[in-house]
Amino acid sequence: MKKPKIFVALDTTNIKKISHIINELKRTKINFGYKFGLEFLNSLNGRKFVAKTKNQITFGDYKLADIPNTCASAIKSVKDLKFNYITIHISAGYNAIKAAKKVAGSTKLVGVTILTSLNDKSLKEIGFNKSVKKIVYTQAKLAAKAKLDAIVCSPQEINIVKKVFKKEIITPGIRLTGHSSDDQKRVMTPKQAFQNGATTLVMGRSLIKGNLKKNIQKLIKELK
Repeated sequence: MKKPKIFVALDTTNIKKISHIINELKRTKINFGYKFGLEFLNSLNGRKFVAKTKNQITFGDYKLADIPNTCASAIKSVKDLKFNYITIHISAGYNAIKAAKKVAGSTKLVGVTILTSLNDKSLKEIGFNKSVKKIVYTQAKLAAKAKLDAIVCSPQEINIVKKVFKKEIITPGIRLTGHSSDDQKRVMTPKQAFQNGATTLVMGRSLIKGNLKKNIQKLIKELK
């Protein structure tokens, strides 16, 4: 299967809605993948749905952040779901990343940098004395050292990451023109993100909330 251009964040527990979204997106010329987050993965029927999903690129957005043994064990526990991508927080540290990478097999291990819901002020509130950009740069160097397969960063940090990380760059915080940024602070339009050097985008609410067909048409128009 081709590498997806856009991962759709399926942040709901409504199986019927998710099935509808996937069926609609299959009809477009854009190559979509599907990102399942903690809300869905921890739901009663979430695991069953992913297990039955065939011929799609799937992304398990677990955002692992624990001691090395726990991170590795967590990846082993979902091997049967055959995810193409799984996320781990780079802040879990080098040893945790290496332990996870050792057991990931063909699943691409993706390092998450600073969440797009945070900014410099937010980082100070939790005790960091460096800016978002400086921390992301340090994390990108660690991702390269640990040989991660891909990295997740805000579109505003793509240029920083590209200096030291040469593999896939996946960017959330993507909003169609005119859409609210919601709880994400470091955002950009799809076209801007690709122009900045993103490999793949992650889109959720701005694509699937409201009229899906109209949003898809708007996305196609924006990417021309």
